Amino acid sequence: MPLNQKITTKDLEKILTFISNSLKQKGFQKVIFGLSGGIDSAVVALLCQKILKENILAICMPSKNSNLSNFLDAKHLCEEFNIPYEIHSIAPYEEIFMQENPDALRLGNFYARIRMTLLYDLSQKYNAIVIGTSNKSELMLGYGTIFGDLACALNPIAPFFKTQIFQIAKLLNIPSNIIQKAPSADLYPNQSDEAELGYSYALIDPLLEYITNTYPSLELLPTDSLDNFTQQGFDLKMTQAIITRIKKNLFKSQAPLLFEV
Repeated sequence: MPLNQKITTKDLEKILTFISNSLKQKGFQKVIFGLSGGIDSAVVALLCQKILKENILAICMPSKNSNLSNFLDAKHLCEEFNIPYEIHSIAPYEEIFMQENPDALRLGNFYARIRMTLLYDLSQKYNAIVIGTSNKSELMLGYGTIFGDLACALNPIAPFFKTQIFQIAKLLNIPSNIIQKAPSADLYPNQSDEAELGYSYALIDPLLEYITNTYPSLELLPTDSLDNFTQQGFDLKMTQAIITRIKKNLFKSQAPLLFEV
């Protein structure tokens, strides 16, 4: 079941207008972002370049466990499209953390948070604003680290599902090796988004699109009666798994609760 909304050049123009207007509103002329070698950050890099030319800075932050090919893809993208970049390895921080915390999940969250810490530190150094690289599929599923890769000052790809990011990448002429690689957060060797989620984005995204169009708030998602989903042709087991994940991770997209007197 394919997505109903297809991405066009008009959508690209709207994204570019959003970036331009957001920078004016926030008073910045330069942006900074993490570049992993994956499709999401590559799309954000080229979108920002179209608006800001050389006033962008990509930061590559490989760990000891990073896939070398991803780092090389990020480096080659910068060189091919003349994107200014710096390399800041997080391996020294990783060594210290692993001495006390060998747990893989906690290490992955640490990777994400130390990278965002570095990005915000460098943003102050260069007077640049931090751009997010999380797509709508990841945001709805809570597939990210709060105060890590989910943190940013603005996010130009937040309204687009993962499968739509592939469409945008083709419109931007992003190299095919980046487009064709399996989606991965690259938190440990051979890590795969779709293996962890249990389903491919091609299956998940139509379900997420239906949820978006049917429920004004994710908090209204049902947990028991799912007849309307199965009537639309969605697999019951997948629907249960995805809704459970969404509801479990809702806190990641909610503002902190503040006590008021």
